[in-house]
Amino acid sequence: QVQLVESGGGLAQAGGSLRLSCAASGRTGSWYIMGWFRQAPGKEREFVAAITWSGGGTYYADSVKGRFTISRDNAKNMVDLQMNSLKPEDTAVYYCAAVRSGRVRTTSDGYDYWGQGTQVTVSS
Repeated sequence: QVQLVESGGGLAQAGGSLRLSCAASGRTGSWYIMGWFRQAPGKEREFVAAITWSGGGTYYADSVKGRFTISRDNAKNMVDLQMNSLKPEDTAVYYCAAVRSGRVRTTSDGYDYWGQGTQVTVSS
């Protein structure tokens, strides 16, 4: 089992920045793909970003490409999501997710472990 805990959400103005962190614990061995998803009220959960075990491969939704950066520190079992140039449409609950796989997944059903989520609100 892997436990994931997100932190760093909050309120930001449009154009501002926030940094989310995800701390992993439990059976955090190798070959875990880590991802970030988000869910706005009344909408389905959507993919935001993912990163390979080595950190050499990163993947982003078109809506956040060029604004968000995912990174990981395997020694600390941490994954971060740096969010810049925030827009009101980025408002959502953000979830950290993990799956033991060598292949990156961009759909929520491809992940086995989830955090509880952290709220991000961007005001205009």
